[in-house]
Amino acid sequence: MDAATIKRWLAGVAEERARTTLPDGFPVLPDIPAGRYSDPEFFARERKAVWHGNWLYAGHVDQLPEPGSFFVWRYGSAPILVVRGDDGAIRAFYNTCRHRGAPIARVDEGKLSRAVVCGYHGWTYDRQGELRGVSERRDWPAVAASSRDLVSVRCELLGNWIFLCESADEPPLAGFLEPLAQYVRHLPLESLRLVSRSRHEVACNAKLLIENFLEAYHFRMLHPGTSDRIFDNSGTSIHLWENGHSMMLSPNRRENWVDPGTIGMPEMASATVIERGHNPSYSIFPNFIVPISPTGMPSVCIWPVSLQASVLEVLWFAPDWGGGERPPLWEKRIANFDRIVEEDIQFAEPMQATVTSPGFTGVPLSYQERRIYHWHEEVDRRIGVERIAPGLRVEPLLAPYVEPAGG
Repeated sequence: MDAATIKRWLAGVAEERARTTLPDGFPVLPDIPAGRYSDPEFFARERKAVWHGNWLYAGHVDQLPEPGSFFVWRYGSAPILVVRGDDGAIRAFYNTCRHRGAPIARVDEGKLSRAVVCGYHGWTYDRQGELRGVSERRDWPAVAASSRDLVSVRCELLGNWIFLCESADEPPLAGFLEPLAQYVRHLPLESLRLVSRSRHEVACNAKLLIENFLEAYHFRMLHPGTSDRIFDNSGTSIHLWENGHSMMLSPNRRENWVDPGTIGMPEMASATVIERGHNPSYSIFPNFIVPISPTGMPSVCIWPVSLQASVLEVLWFAPDWGGGERPPLWEKRIANFDRIVEEDIQFAEPMQATVTSPGFTGVPLSYQERRIYHWHEEVDRRIGVERIAPGLRVEPLLAPYVEPAGG
């Protein structure tokens, strides 16, 4: 991260701490329409445009340690097989045999043999997804093997993070991630380890969870002994970028404070004062929230399962600690963040029971909650406003506040 960016971001924190009212000219944000959380047609359009047509975090390279290692990713339009090929490259395919649609992999993770045989009729593929043989060849004189390879899904990496995209119309991952990616390139993303993964099933619309992680307004009430004790909400500055990405930068309450649970852990030597004295929490649209400290990244990914159900994945990434199992210091650190997550989701299911209430007429948002409005604007852009019922649209207002690359 360059010195000019650091200076600009620190000035933004100082301005937030000093201000006593809204910045001049900032618009009054209209309420987010209540129906966006409960309307089945809107949910279907949102799911197709945002969740089935966008670059999405799918996994970490540590999940694929050797050729043939695979996992099945189930948050797209259909199950997707992500596999490390014999050449070491990571590829993705729909987990669908080209004969009659049987799943190629029948478990969620493992290792594929060099000859991957469909268990239904014996069609055989290699670990690069190419069709290598069909059973009863005499009955298939016209099969053109090259036209019956597994159907590929776009798969690219940011450091050690694996992203998938089912749409051919999206730009490459590098273009989608700009300018956010330029602010994390100074970190050793190519050597980050996957420390742990856990999964929470939550009976609520996914937006209720996503929105929680896009603001610090709730810190005082939900996290009095955790996040609010550490970070100064009054100094939290907000950065909005294209493609729905954003970041909130919350300063530590005490200068030079160090989390005692991190003492003795490996650090990212390239971490700056931004990561050392603040909590920069990045949001990669639509659902990958990545707060960064020098010793690790306690991240969450939120997925819609249905209109009223979602999955929250908790993911820890950290600098390489060398060989062997993760150090025992991690047990307490993971438990501490799990406590914060439990605090975060305590209202999610009760809120789901009220978003269809006559008392829920819309969501008013404060200045410091503008990341949420920005997120909804991007949803509408991707769906196409003409395909959204007038009463469910979000008026686009924040374009003047979206920062250009390098801005």
